[in-house]
Amino acid sequence: MTQTTRSSERSKDDVCEVKYVNEAQVKLVQEQMIGDEVAFQLAETFKILSDSTRVKILYALSKAELCVCDLSSLLGMRDSTVSHHLRLLRALQLVKYRKEGRIVYYSLDDGHIEKLFEQGLEHVQESA
Repeated sequence: MTQTTRSSERSKDDVCEVKYVNEAQVKLVQEQMIGDEVAFQLAETFKILSDSTRVKILYALSKAELCVCDLSSLLGMRDSTVSHHLRLLRALQLVKYRKEGRIVYYSLDDGHIEKLFEQGLEHVQESA
């Protein structure tokens, strides 16, 4: 067994044996702690990303600007299903759109989203 203990295994190795608060460290972090609203918004972003269809949409949009029809074809889904997911992603400013004539093209909202997605993907691929 490795040094890392699986969460399903009961062990007391991962709990302090004495009660000790490092007040200097707590104060340092407390001064930099994010507020409740920011924490809520970040949690909502991760919640939206917890759906594999939305992850696939983000991955596709990280490679190219695509319309609903393109995404539907790529993912083998109905246009209405893809549109629903895109609305959720737009609401949290993860994707944006632009209209060209009668076609609406989607892309990632900004570089932060691309970095977030790339780092998450890298983490998962390293763990595999």
